[in-house]
Amino acid sequence: MATLRSLKIKTSTCKRIVKELHSYEKEVEREAVKTSEMKEKGADPYDLKQQENVLAESRMMIPDCHKRLESSLADLKGALAELEELDHKEGIEIEDARSTIMEVEKLFETTED
Repeated sequence: MATLRSLKIKTSTCKRIVKELHSYEKEVEREAVKTSEMKEKGADPYDLKQQENVLAESRMMIPDCHKRLESSLADLKGALAELEELDHKEGIEIEDARSTIMEVEKLFETTED
């Protein structure tokens, strides 16, 4: 049975994963720039290989974040629907959950394009 407390936790989880996703996206950009600069400067092959591994690891985290975010979003939607059935249609937690759902769905729309 969903409670306002569990809804708040699920909302916070979604927000945290979104922040984490943005962080990994920025990290990939930084590491890609660093890798290309190393290639231009003719860096040591070993160092370049290590840098490419760092970049690859960062890139692997993005799909993982997407999967966790999809799962978290589904949990949040389920908890919100359950609370709405119990006539909890208003409140700070409900509004926060709705806005978070909209934000995450927009994020998924922009990544699909």
